[in-house]
Amino acid sequence: MLRELQLSLLVMLMLSCGFLFQLTLKSSCLFSCLPPDKSQQGLEALLGKGRSIVFLETSERMEPSPLVSCAVESAARVYPEQPVVFFMKGLSSSTPLPPNSTYPAFSLLSAIDNVFLVPLDMKSLFEDTPLSSWYTQVNASAESHWLHVSSDAARLAVIWKFGGVYLDTDVISIRPVPAGNFLAAQASRYSSNGAFGFGARHAFLWRCMENFVEHYDSGVWGRQGPDLMTRMLRVWCRLEDFRRELGDLRCVDVSFLHPRRFYPIPFPEWRRYYEVWAPEEPSFNGSYALHLWNYMNREGKGVVRGSNTLAERLYRQHCPRTYRHLVRGPERGVTGELGPGNK
Repeated sequence: MLRELQLSLLVMLMLSCGFLFQLTLKSSCLFSCLPPDKSQQGLEALLGKGRSIVFLETSERMEPSPLVSCAVESAARVYPEQPVVFFMKGLSSSTPLPPNSTYPAFSLLSAIDNVFLVPLDMKSLFEDTPLSSWYTQVNASAESHWLHVSSDAARLAVIWKFGGVYLDTDVISIRPVPAGNFLAAQASRYSSNGAFGFGARHAFLWRCMENFVEHYDSGVWGRQGPDLMTRMLRVWCRLEDFRRELGDLRCVDVSFLHPRRFYPIPFPEWRRYYEVWAPEEPSFNGSYALHLWNYMNREGKGVVRGSNTLAERLYRQHCPRTYRHLVRGPERGVTGELGPGNK
């Protein structure tokens, strides 16, 4: 009897030790470990089908802001069967995730099944594109808008190489974009570069990359971004005004989407996202996503729990995990963060 009792205690002790070991292992990986099936997938395999939703972080920033987290989470919810790939320059290829990290947004995003956080190696990304020679010669330290210019370049290269949809990190997705090859109008006859989608190796993006290098001037804000897309679209086809509400334009094999598809609130009115709407809030029935113009947000406006603003409603509805875990009450309001994907 005593022997059986000792044996039982020994088994319980071994099970307890195993549990404690797993708990310790889990706690050390809580914010830094991807599930094995995620970490073992190569970039080519991940992006190869051309259906990915792509986000970029070209700074060394490792902790996504609540707005960035909301953008990525909302895309993962809208496109549940497609990989949502967040390229981060701060990640290393040898150590895909930072060890012993305590970044809550990092943990939140890496726990979503179809979200993949991967290193951004721009030199490798630009290989075999017109941007390669430019990147090897440019003096990044002398550039006044380097984070934004490098982001403008990287988004062209990654979608040209692999295909898919690029979105800025201040774009909250609300329903899928039905178009294949598309550009999003910011205003009549003017394209943005904050949301676009193409199949791999599309000629339009190749010509954009060529023009990027041939007419490079980083001192002019937007020249390598929205201005580039707009001038190349004018070469691609004859641009016209949008003649009817929510009437998209077709330009050869590219859809030019009505401004209300992504920009129903234009940039001069960006503060409306952080206001309380009465008596009714907009439904955005004709929109695929909402660009929150975070680059304009020099005042650091953010989402505050219980504030009843339009932005708070969007967070609650389209990125509930982010809202639950990252949005604080009025005593600790979450401010916006400026970033290269927040234009």
